[in-house]
Amino acid sequence: MKPLHVILSVIGGAVAGAAVGLLLAPEKGEDVRSKIVKILKEKGICLKKSKMDELVDEIEDQIDKVL
Repeated sequence: MKPLHVILSVIGGAVAGAAVGLLLAPEKGEDVRSKIVKILKEKGICLKKSKMDELVDEIEDQIDKVL
């Protein structure tokens, strides 16, 4: 494997792990969603609320498929 692929795999795994941890944490869904929005905004990703909700729902659906 190329070094770039390894680096991207590690970063992708870290992001997926963080998403799983946030979504499975014993907190209210609204609190978790607001944390996800805050983290994404800190990273420079700004989406409208409806698009952000779609993204969070998609992440949650993918996690449900894995578990």
